[in-house]
Amino acid sequence: MNLLRKPGAIVVAALALALLPGAASAHDGDHPFANCAEAYAAGYANLPKGNEHYGSHLDRDGDGIGCDQPPADFKPHDDEVTADDPGEQHRDLAETGGGDTAVYLAAIGSTVLLTGGALVTSARRRRAAR
Repeated sequence: MNLLRKPGAIVVAALALALLPGAASAHDGDHPFANCAEAYAAGYANLPKGNEHYGSHLDRDGDGIGCDQPPADFKPHDDEVTADDPGEQHRDLAETGGGDTAVYLAAIGSTVLLTGGALVTSARRRRAAR
């Protein structure tokens, strides 16, 4: 079976290749902090089991509370919305786990889609010329 003669197969393959890099970089259920030092730096401590930031790797003593020994200079994360400073409200809400590679992945995906479209168009023109 010659796949280049099946425009649908080309389109499906192009879409699959375009979507795979995005799926690979999406949040895969890992916890946002690799260790308690990162959690403390972000302002999180005493994370109970069930909290979105909790991970068993953060709970060394197994008591159900992760990162339960913050340093003396620990400053808690401020989730409060204040009317005094609307510019500082919840800036962390847009963090989706995307990195600096998102632009490159989008460019590669677009290239794959355009190449697939060009192949489909070329195959159709060859068939029409026969």
